[in-house]
Amino acid sequence: MTEPLLRRLSARGERVTVGALPWVAPVYRAMPQVDEVIEFPFEHGGLQFKARRSLARQVEGRFDTAYVLPNSLKSALLPFLSGIPKRVGYLGEARVGLLTHRLKNPKDKPPMVAFYSALSGDRDALDEDRPRLVLKPPQIDPVLIRLGLQAGRYIVFAPGAEYGPAKRWPAGHFAELARGLEAPVVLLGSAKEDSICQEIAAQAGPGKCLNLAGQTSLADAFALIAAARAMVSNDSGLMHVAAAFGVPQVALFGSSSPLHTPPLNARARVVWLKQDPAYQPPLDCAPCFQRECPLGHRRCLVDITPARVLGLLNTSVPV
Repeated sequence: MTEPLLRRLSARGERVTVGALPWVAPVYRAMPQVDEVIEFPFEHGGLQFKARRSLARQVEGRFDTAYVLPNSLKSALLPFLSGIPKRVGYLGEARVGLLTHRLKNPKDKPPMVAFYSALSGDRDALDEDRPRLVLKPPQIDPVLIRLGLQAGRYIVFAPGAEYGPAKRWPAGHFAELARGLEAPVVLLGSAKEDSICQEIAAQAGPGKCLNLAGQTSLADAFALIAAARAMVSNDSGLMHVAAAFGVPQVALFGSSSPLHTPPLNARARVVWLKQDPAYQPPLDCAPCFQRECPLGHRRCLVDITPARVLGLLNTSVPV
């Protein structure tokens, strides 16, 4: 979601260095406009002031401007301690003194791409733009060879959603969809999602699915998505990865909203029963943005049929 901002900065002549935690650094290495990636040695949670001060001393004097994308106090601390003259970010978490250029958080939050792009200060920053990621064959081919896969000959399923069950299409639906496909299926996800992927693979039948949940690096997952014939996923990070690579995809929304975090991809097909006038009774409860369905039925996802998803795949690319 931050890639269009970085593309804007690069296009106007800024040399772009991104500071990121190790788990997200591969995302920025797939962005051609990023000149350098600094991996932060911070752990999740906590201020970790000593570690931030140590890194601040290492990068002191290197940068003219810092664009602080997260809204947390600790994310604004490193640019402040580094003495970067211009520090741009949204107001949040009592960090007024840490930023030199402060934007007010909009009352009606725009799509995330526009939200981040506005930090550039460009007047047209609120215009929707599509994030783009690029991998070259040397970054893809070794992964496919190691796994015995051929580019464009398999479908990727990403059945997880870190936020919670209210965003996950049922495993049985994924399995039924896999049985309806002629192409083999590659299951991607974190180690936490391995049990879901195992369930799908078992229900789909022998030899139908290759379960790689928890077995790939993020860079490998990128390569597998970039070379896929198509992808089916919930509203998740990997959904946005597929969109950024321009892969044909079907994105399934339930408790969240594609009005806020859509896959920005001309080849994407979005299913959200909230917007389906033929679906009855209407989903007045959506979007609830809850981790668990407050009503206990998850109609918003359970009632999306595998046959419907298969039909959408067939309109995007022969599967």
